[in-house]
Amino acid sequence: MAKLCGMAARLQADKFRQIMENEEYAFFTSGDFNLNIISVRSKSGNADSFDDMMVLIYKDNDEWVSHVYEITTEPGPSILKNPINEKGTAILCPGQYRGVYKIDTHGGKNRYTALCQRNGTVRVWRDDNRDTNPDYIGPEDEGFYGINIHKHSGPDDREYAGGASAGCQVFRSSKDFYEFMDICDIAADIYGNSFTYTLIDEETYEWEYSE
Repeated sequence: MAKLCGMAARLQADKFRQIMENEEYAFFTSGDFNLNIISVRSKSGNADSFDDMMVLIYKDNDEWVSHVYEITTEPGPSILKNPINEKGTAILCPGQYRGVYKIDTHGGKNRYTALCQRNGTVRVWRDDNRDTNPDYIGPEDEGFYGINIHKHSGPDDREYAGGASAGCQVFRSSKDFYEFMDICDIAADIYGNSFTYTLIDEETYEWEYSE
């Protein structure tokens, strides 16, 4: 979607480093391609749109680089209305999931390489009221739920999320997704096949950076 270099990337890195430090999360600053994968969940509550933001921040030749991607961090409305788990549809809770993700195979019939939740547990809410509004409340489940980071199956100009996510973190653009995975491949060659993913909500982003 957008790539920042130079001062713009450095300023964005400084912004997110402050937020991560305030939340007592890790922010990786040493070494090239030591990836910070951070998503900000929109406060819109619209499960049918790609209105969340992923920011990928890292150094290349010791200079900051930042990519911004449109994603959704919630399950789509069709999945909210028809949960595939008897407890309800999974919605990833904000937090930092240190080393939880790895490059692996995602999907059933149409399988492809993505970042998959294979190395550790995540926390989710279970939305079971069968409406189309995601509920960010209630008891949390922790476990291996296949909350992967992947692309959707439609065209790059897809406007609505529909059933693209059952709780995964899903890119709006396949082109953006493949760029993201190319960068992850480089990082894995250097640091090993283990990635940290951080999800914050828009209110945290606004409040932490205003301090």
